[in-house]
Amino acid sequence: MPDTPQRPPKSPYRTEDVAGGLATVLERKTQKTKPPQMYQVVMLNDDYTPMEFVVGVIQDFFGKDLETATQIMLKIHLDGRGVCGVYTRDVATTKVDQVMDAAHQAGHPLQCVAEPIE
Repeated sequence: MPDTPQRPPKSPYRTEDVAGGLATVLERKTQKTKPPQMYQVVMLNDDYTPMEFVVGVIQDFFGKDLETATQIMLKIHLDGRGVCGVYTRDVATTKVDQVMDAAHQAGHPLQCVAEPIE
């Protein structure tokens, strides 16, 4: 009598396919991914950095037009701080670094920070 192939033990995930072989059935679990934590890039007011420089930085690094950049600069000047944009953590950190480098190279004490949005 020829050797018959041994079948693995019955599993709730295995079924017989039409050819008589075994097929594996997997259950798909839907995974919900959370959106990434967002950060706002905030520029802080100081009494030394020229307003024109701040407007230029906002235009260059945050892609704002002249009118919007001027409004953000005035908010920074009047309220002591202003949000320049909202990004993922890596992008926000890069923007902060770019602003701080530009301010340092121009000899201005301008400060910029990234804050998580709750």
